[in-house]
Amino acid sequence: MVQRTAAELFRETGKDFDPSTFDFSERPFIVIWEITRACELACRHCRAAAIQRRHPAELGGPDVQNFLDQVAELNPALFVLTGGDPILRPDLYRVIRDARARGLRVSVSPSATTRLDKAAVGRLHDAGVSRIALSLDAPDAERHDAFRGVAGTFCRTLDAIDEARRIGLGFQIHSAVCQETAAWFDEMPDFIRGLEPLLWSVFFVVPVGRGSRLNPLDPLGTERLLNVLCDFSRTVTFDVKTTEAPQYRRIALQRRSEDVFSRHGFSKRGIPAGINDGKGFIFVSHTGGVYPSGFLGQACGNVRNTPLKDAYRDHPLLRSLRDADLLKGKCGRCEYRRLCGGSRARAWAVTGDPLGEDPACPYQPQG
Repeated sequence: MVQRTAAELFRETGKDFDPSTFDFSERPFIVIWEITRACELACRHCRAAAIQRRHPAELGGPDVQNFLDQVAELNPALFVLTGGDPILRPDLYRVIRDARARGLRVSVSPSATTRLDKAAVGRLHDAGVSRIALSLDAPDAERHDAFRGVAGTFCRTLDAIDEARRIGLGFQIHSAVCQETAAWFDEMPDFIRGLEPLLWSVFFVVPVGRGSRLNPLDPLGTERLLNVLCDFSRTVTFDVKTTEAPQYRRIALQRRSEDVFSRHGFSKRGIPAGINDGKGFIFVSHTGGVYPSGFLGQACGNVRNTPLKDAYRDHPLLRSLRDADLLKGKCGRCEYRRLCGGSRARAWAVTGDPLGEDPACPYQPQG
C-alpha cells in the first residue's frame, strides 16, 4: 500500500492532524524554516532581532532543493515558512510550489508591510499555501503598531485577512503576551472572536533577541491568562493554542476541558502527545542551522552537512529534550511532565539549562 503524505491526508479530511499519531522520536509534527531573517518591521519582541538586509549565507540554489528533500523525507504534518519576512525572498513562491510538489503542506508567516498587498496574498494562495499566519498583538492600531514598531501594520493585517477570506485562503492569528501587552489582553478574546480565524495562537514571550528587553509575565499572571484562554476556547468554533506555554495542556486537563485538550495533544484514547521544543517540533535557521525551536539557540547541526532526519533523531540535545525523565527541578518531579514538560526555551533563556524548570509556571507537583 502506498503511504499517503500528511498533506494528502489533510486534503482528504480538511482537518488538522492528531499529534498523538506521530512518533516524535522518528519525525516532527512541525518543521519551521526561517527562510530569511530580513524584515522591514521592528517588533519589540522579535526573537531574530531581524534587520532589513538579507544574509549572504542564506540557504539558496541547490541547497534549497536538497533541504526540501530532507523535509519531505521526514513527512511532517506542517511545513512553516517564517522569518524575518518570507516575502523578502524573491524565490518564495517557487519554494512553496516545490514544497507542495513534494507532498508537503505549507504555511507562511508574512510580515504586515506594504509588500503584503492583495496581489501577494493571492500569489501565496495560487502557489499552494494552505494557511497564512498573521500577527495581531492589540485590538486597535495605536497599540499594535507601537508594539510592532511600524505604523500601518494593524490595518495592513486586517486587509490581508479580508483578502484571504475573500479568496478562500485559511488564516490564523498570532498574539504576543508579556507585561507590556497583558494590560489589554482581556480585550483580545472578543476582538479575535470577531475575526473568526482557523486558529488563535498566543505566544508567551521568551526573553531572547529583542524580547530580552521586555518584561515577561510572572507565573501567577501566566496562569491567569491561560485560564482565560481555556474559558474562551469553550465559546468558539476555532482552535486556541499557546506557544512556549505548554502548561495550557495541564490546565485543560485539570479542569477536565475535554473540548480543549482534545485539540491540543490528546488522542481519542486520552494519551498526551506533548509537542515541545525539539519534541515534535524542529526549527531550521536562514543559514541552515538546526535548533529545537527558534527560541532555544543551541545548534544541533546544519542541513548543509547533516541530514535533517539524522539531526532530529540522533542529536544528543534533541534526544534529551524528548525524555521527560531528564527534566530537572519541579518540571522533573511534575506528574504532567510528559503532557506539558514546561517551556524548554524559557528554561534555557532564564537558567541556561534547556532541561531546567520553567520559571513561568507556578504549579507545585503533587508527586
